[in-house]
Formats: sequence, C-alpha cells, structure tokens
Amino acid sequence: MNLLSIGGSDPSSGAGIQSDVKSFSEFGVYGVTVITAITGQNTSSFGMIEPVSKKILKNQMESILSDFKIEGIKIGMVFNSEIIKIIYQQLKNIKIPIVVDPVIKSTTGGLLIEKEAIKDFQKYIIPLATIITPNKFEAEILTKTKINSKNTIKKIAKNIQKMGAKNVVITGIEEKNNKIADFVLEKNTEYQISGNKISLTNHGSGCNYSSAILFYIVSGKTIREAVKLAKEFTFNSIKNAKQVGKGIKITENKSKDKINSELSQSINEFVKIKNIYKNIPECQTNFVYSKLKPKSTKDILGLSGRIVKAGKEVIVAGDLTYGGSKHVATALLEVNKKFPKIYSAINLKYKNSTIAKIKKAKFSVSSYDRTQEPKNVKNKGSTVKWGIKNAIKKSNMPPDIIFHKGGFGKEPMIILFGESPKKVIKKLVKISD
Repeated sequence: MNLLSIGGSDPSSGAGIQSDVKSFSEFGVYGVTVITAITGQNTSSFGMIEPVSKKILKNQMESILSDFKIEGIKIGMVFNSEIIKIIYQQLKNIKIPIVVDPVIKSTTGGLLIEKEAIKDFQKYIIPLATIITPNKFEAEILTKTKINSKNTIKKIAKNIQKMGAKNVVITGIEEKNNKIADFVLEKNTEYQISGNKISLTNHGSGCNYSSAILFYIVSGKTIREAVKLAKEFTFNSIKNAKQVGKGIKITENKSKDKINSELSQSINEFVKIKNIYKNIPECQTNFVYSKLKPKSTKDILGLSGRIVKAGKEVIVAGDLTYGGSKHVATALLEVNKKFPKIYSAINLKYKNSTIAKIKKAKFSVSSYDRTQEPKNVKNKGSTVKWGIKNAIKKSNMPPDIIFHKGGFGKEPMIILFGESPKKVIKKLVKISD
C-alpha cells in the first residue's frame, strides 16, 4: 500500500510529513511525500515558514503521481492560495480516499495558513475531502462560527459538509468522567465516538489521527471503524509521548502489538493479489499469526470474521483478535509444536490446478485423509488437530502445505504455512492463479 502525505516539513519530526511517514511505517505501508512548505520549529518555539515555489510543488506532485500507485492521500499544511490551487488542479479528478487535516496553528504557536488563503481552502481543498478532521478550534475558523448552545457541533459539521466534504469528523469534544469524543457526520448518519482522555500537551497527535484514519479507510474499514481505530492509535501515541527536546513532548507512534501490524499489512497484500478471489473456499479464509511459544489458540491472532469473496472482490470482515480463528489457528498450533519456527498460516480453496503449482514450486507438502478419521475424534470436534498431527507425524522438515480432499459434507482444504505472514504471502504468490 502506498500512501501520500502532502504537507509542511517539521524539522523536529513531531508533526507534518515527518510524523505522517512515521505513522505510515508503523502500519507497515509505504509513505511518499509532497512538501508544501519548510518550517523552522522545535519543541519549544515556532520560527519561520517558507513555502515552496509553484514550480517545485507541481513537479513533486507530477513525479509522485506518475510513478507510484497511490491508494490514499492526506492533505495537511497548505499555507497559501497558490499552493492550494496547484494541489486542487492535480487532485480534482483522482478517485481515491483523501483525508484533509486542516492544520491552522502549530502546537508551538505558528500560524500554518495565511488568513487570506482560508477562503480558497474552503473552495478548493474541502471539496476534495473524503473525510475532513478539524478540531473544535479549526472547525470554528473554517465556518467563522463559535460553537455554543445555538451553533452546535452538529450545525458546524453540517456547514463544513455543505462546503463539499463528504464526511466530517470534529475532534476534541470534552465529556464528563475524563472522556473525550469525536463527532462524526456522514452522509446519512451522525454519531459520537468517545475515548479516554490524557491531559498532556503534545506535538503530533492530530497528524497521527488523520494518518491513521487514512490507513484504515484505504484498508477497507467503515468510517465508524476507522475513527474508532484511529482514536485508539492516537491515544496510544500520546500515552507513549517522549521528551526528546527541551519543550513539549512528541507523540510516539509505538504499536502495542507488532504481530498485529505485520499481519494487518500482509492481509492488505493478500487482498490485492490478482484473481485471489479464486482461492477463497466456501467456508471463507482466515489468516493467522502466533505469539512466541503459543500455548493455545488464544495466543494466535486471527480475524474475528473472515476474508470473504464478493464476486471478483475479496472483503476483510471483522477485526484482528487473539483467539479470533478456530480451525486455522488450531492447525498452526499443532504445526508449531513440532516445528517451532512456523508462526503463520492461511487456508485456501482446494483445486487440482493449485496442487499442480505446489508440486512445481517444490514446496514441502503433507496431507491427511478425513475418511480415516476415528469416530471418537469426530464426536469431540477435534478433526483439525487429529488431521494435522497425522499429516506431519513422519515429517522431518516444516510443511509449506498441508491439504485434505474433504469428507462427507466437508469441504476439501489447503493450509499454507510460513515463518511469518510475509513469508506466507511470498509462497502464496507462487501458487495463486
């Protein structure tokens, strides 16, 4: 996945494009950038702003868009009307998710957009937005309206939506019990998503939030899911904020779970493999990744739903959860007991053409016959455990593939194993249609 950040350069790497690249890397995706302005700032104070020339801005945009398959764009600091109009001209016909983070003022005090450019921001940038993510202060500036009992958050959000943004998320609504909420206005619905509040002045949380929303939207999440997950990601980044300079703390995009990050990235790669829908079985697909030395399926991360086929498309349904998979996780657990270097697995549709490709690729292959399954095993519902144990009983090397040809009322299946999700994907590419 390639994501583009358009915005200002922050030499402290607390915010701006540097922060976005850190967030994209945390999600395991490739971040490219277009710089609109150079700022001089640190954790204590804000110095100068120097916008880039029209010529180099246009050249950056054309260079990136002509070379990379960009799947999502975040627009941050734009500074002046010239920059705004060039961005608009380059993006007006692009049909991919665009998240607009209307940065107006730096945490360290600098104004990040010229006052006379706000009108052009409203006219040209806001209509590009799949989602726009102003905080309360930015929402008031954009609408020239103070939020109060008469001019409610909902009314302000609707005013921004009328400017052309498809969806509006206004952040930083303080609630009781140390909670903070985001108000979300979609086309036909509105709601608030609450989360815990950390009373800490920081540099970078707004960038973390909008970058995370972009990633989750491009990954196929709904807006509600994307906002919820981005809120959790941002909370974690504030919680892990570090005192790297002499002033305010800089948020740290430190994932709680590297296993989750790598599996998520590999699932994104999986759904983009050409014709991969042909490899989804009737019972659908799960992709799993284990902790070190797993003791049960609760130590194995998998989808609470499945990767499902919808025509020629595949859709990821559900969230990554430990214990989210039963059958594929059980198969992995049994293989890991004998071959401790194997930590990931995915199930695929059984096809003779796939078996032929597996043999051609010279993969290590084992199988078991479900018709030989003892009645007591079947009654206990431990078919997978029995089958995998039998398949690898005489094996001296880790299996790449274990398959069975089905049984009465049971679909035949292929399970592909690897040391990590990335290695599973690498093997899968060799045998997919």
